Amino acid sequence: MASKELPPPAVSALSGLSGLWPLQAAQAAAEYGIDAWQRGILTLDVLRERGNQYLEHSRSGKPPVLVFDYDVVLDAREFPKPANYALARIKPDTTHARTDPKKRPFVVIDPRAGHGPGIGGFKMDSEIGIALQHGHPCYFVMFFPTPMPGQTIESVCAAEIAFMRKVNELHAGADGKPFVIGNCQGGWALIMLAALAPDSVGPILLAGSPVSYWAGVEGKNPMRYSGGLMGGTWLASLAGDLGHGKFDGAYLVNNFESLNPSNTYWSKLYNLYSQVDTERERFLEFEKWWGGLFLMNKEEMEWITRNLFVGNKLSAGEVESFDGRHRVDIRNIRTPIVVFASWGDNITPPQQALNWIPDAYASVDEIRLNEQTIVYCLHEKIGHLGIFVSAGVAKRETSELASALDLIETLPPGLYEAVIQDTQPDTPGLAYVEGRYLIQFAPRTIEDILAFDDGRKDEQAFEVVERVAEINQGLYDTFGSPLVRAMTSETGAEAARAINPSRMERWALSNLNPWMFWVQALADNVRANRRPVTPDNPFSKTERAVSGQIEQSLDRVRDGRDEMSERMFKAIYEAPWLAAAVGLGTDALGRRGPRSATWEQSELKRLKRVEIESQFESGTLTDAWARLLLYVRREENVVDERPYNLMRRMIEEIDPDRRPAPAAVKAAMKRQAFVLALDEERAIAALPGLVPEMQQRSKGFEAARRVAGARGALTAHQEERFRRVAALLSIDDKPVRPRAGTRAAAGSRKAAR
Repeated sequence: MASKELPPPAVSALSGLSGLWPLQAAQAAAEYGIDAWQRGILTLDVLRERGNQYLEHSRSGKPPVLVFDYDVVLDAREFPKPANYALARIKPDTTHARTDPKKRPFVVIDPRAGHGPGIGGFKMDSEIGIALQHGHPCYFVMFFPTPMPGQTIESVCAAEIAFMRKVNELHAGADGKPFVIGNCQGGWALIMLAALAPDSVGPILLAGSPVSYWAGVEGKNPMRYSGGLMGGTWLASLAGDLGHGKFDGAYLVNNFESLNPSNTYWSKLYNLYSQVDTERERFLEFEKWWGGLFLMNKEEMEWITRNLFVGNKLSAGEVESFDGRHRVDIRNIRTPIVVFASWGDNITPPQQALNWIPDAYASVDEIRLNEQTIVYCLHEKIGHLGIFVSAGVAKRETSELASALDLIETLPPGLYEAVIQDTQPDTPGLAYVEGRYLIQFAPRTIEDILAFDDGRKDEQAFEVVERVAEINQGLYDTFGSPLVRAMTSETGAEAARAINPSRMERWALSNLNPWMFWVQALADNVRANRRPVTPDNPFSKTERAVSGQIEQSLDRVRDGRDEMSERMFKAIYEAPWLAAAVGLGTDALGRRGPRSATWEQSELKRLKRVEIESQFESGTLTDAWARLLLYVRREENVVDERPYNLMRRMIEEIDPDRRPAPAAVKAAMKRQAFVLALDEERAIAALPGLVPEMQQRSKGFEAARRVAGARGALTAHQEERFRRVAALLSIDDKPVRPRAGTRAAAGSRKAAR
């Protein structure tokens, strides 16, 4: 009878007792009982340490949880429009080489979404760590726990623009403009910065950053329904009024934790309990950042909810400055945009990270016309936080994308997917792969982005949400807000913040609690007399099985809740009567997406064609070589790091007085990509006129063959094109043999790595 009441895995685990003698079973139970009791004491002591750590971090002003030392370069609290932000220069430690001031600086912007700054560098293997390992000067945009009086999102954006100008000033002689990384909510801040001050940044990386907030797949992304089910943005205003003008970031953390109740209420603590002998340091390290809760002004949170979470105006190009003089248009960004997202991310799924592309552009041709380069990279399974904290992601995706920045800047305008693969001993051109992985850039289309979604018709309901939110917000501002503000005070707001579960669970188990006085002494005694149980103990197996059942039960509760939320949302906001009631007819829905071409865009297209037309029969030797390389590339048009790395080494071997500058090579590649796209036949026929000297033709042709062969044997398509060019240039087409020692060099490079 008892066995029927236990979950099947628990029954299976306990069945191991049937083969034991009673004495053996009693011994196993005794060993497990001692171990379980000791783990309980040690777990309670770690939670006590977490509470003390939280209090100490709060008393010290909640500095960034970086493992790197830093110096503050600019403090925006002293600006004419003050903001609680600062620009910090990261100081390399003894494990990193000295930074090279001539290398491109890196700038990391962490999210201000409840937690404090530091997630981009609270480990050695992190975004900041990768920058230092490659010798790049690195800067960090940090912020303080309390906003400045009157601080708005606009003042924050102005501060970040000032930071970027300062970094450019400090590194005027660097070999490229700053590479800027925006983590999560820091991504939309980076987009605004790059759109409003396009000349101040180099390539930008949006890591797990939501930009198209309405996007998602039915049955998989329930978080996007929250705004509609709460009636819009008025609750954020209510929270700000209850906080006496300040919005508590703990509310955002509460919402985040509610997404995965099995982890929040069971798995995280059970993982600590089950592995308390080895898990303490990692747990406390992460909890220091997770428990650092920061505040925002009410006006800041209202702007975010109205323009982003509910309004979704950034991807539509509808965000305007407060005075209406400036509009944030993603198409204004002049440098490559790199997007890193993951299929395992339930906070920012790939659709929310990428659907701004079809919102801004109807086709890849429009991307090219705007001279924009967009690269995206998708991870198969890493979760949202893993994008920033996973050492594996830092060593693979972050490191490879950072190492390929010059190549990304050389890519012809268009849309690409970054494909990262492990190299093998027999990988062709291994000597030209820098690092463990091979990175390639495959051309993609707008249809490829849309294929990640299950259609976009479901986003029409969010237009109704936006209108309902505006109505509810107006009602609250008129009738509710004055009443709530009259009843609140700073003392009451501080008390409410203190009893938020995210704070209370920490200070309540700290040394502030007199009932915890015995825990430390008892834990020290337990460590001195630790008696861990063996992994094959049947009671331990039962414990793990029961834990798995608890996780599954909580997951089923979550899935049921999410399904109910989605059904409720659709029943309310997809109802035609509600759309009509708020003044949205069927012809007013579905307005999102690229606008039809304006006369300015048509004129831009005409002028671009005129410009390209003038470049067919004119250009430098660098232009001619770039045209040849692009013409003889493989038919699938995948851009590979191996030819680029070989090309860069060959250029470095040229006499400095004759060597083309990197910027000139990048410009030539982009320019010739347009020429070939407009009229490939005419472009190739004009090659002899660009290179009149036979010696230069032969050298350039031979160099192009070497570069094209860096990926391995040429394809039949490439061989045919080389023969055609040789005939046009009146030179002999002699295949270049691989240099001796290439394979050995590859082996030595791999061994060194």
